Amino acid sequence: VVMVLNIGNVVEMATWRDQVDAILLPWQGGQEAGNAVGDLLTGAVNPSGKLPMTFPVDYQDTPTAANFPGARLSETPIKVMGLFDAIPMRVEYQEGVYVGYRHYDAFEVAPAYEFGYGMSYTSFAYGDLQLGAAKFDGSLTASVTITNSGKVPGKEVAQLYLAAPAASLKKPVRELRGFAKTRLLAPGDSQTLEFVLQPRDLASFDERRSAWVAEAGAYTLSLGASSRDLRSSAQFTLEQELLVEKTLAEL
Repeated sequence: VVMVLNIGNVVEMATWRDQVDAILLPWQGGQEAGNAVGDLLTGAVNPSGKLPMTFPVDYQDTPTAANFPGARLSETPIKVMGLFDAIPMRVEYQEGVYVGYRHYDAFEVAPAYEFGYGMSYTSFAYGDLQLGAAKFDGSLTASVTITNSGKVPGKEVAQLYLAAPAASLKKPVRELRGFAKTRLLAPGDSQTLEFVLQPRDLASFDERRSAWVAEAGAYTLSLGASSRDLRSSAQFTLEQELLVEKTLAEL
């Protein structure tokens, strides 16, 4: 039994996923979805997509469960666009920087399927993450060689995550800073993917200074097949704080 999910957003899967043999998530593919699904189910095409969002085990695991839909401002309904009645609500943004996978990683919440997750009919081996320099000086190059270690041709999406020092600003455990897809690799074939980090990739927003700032210290780059399936990592340092961009706070 293969479950094909024609959906446009996250759904609960943890209570039933073990009762089927496979799950295919084509999203809402339009008029050609049937042909695409047929090719994937028969193996004419090897799936290589990755999840752009986290699928939680339970709604209470989501970062907004505690404060959504918020507090009622009135018990009297108001007319919305002249079409329907609704109770006015006040919702406070409380997630801070812990949005999406950042929430699940920071608070060690196990997802049903993590951000970046996706299976294939083959397997891929990751080489060591190689950095162009040990210190960040305006930009930094990172590269990795990926090999198709299985028996079926396929493509892999490699994801680069950055863990930044948190001297004065709140930081996620790690953040996606790049991704790249290999060409169609035959069994045993390899390809080297390259990523280039710029100052903005290191920076976080400092509300007190109204600026994007990269703090000095040690940074860790991790590369893998998903946000929870990290295969290799490497460190580099930023010796002095970078003021990457100043916003026009006075406006």
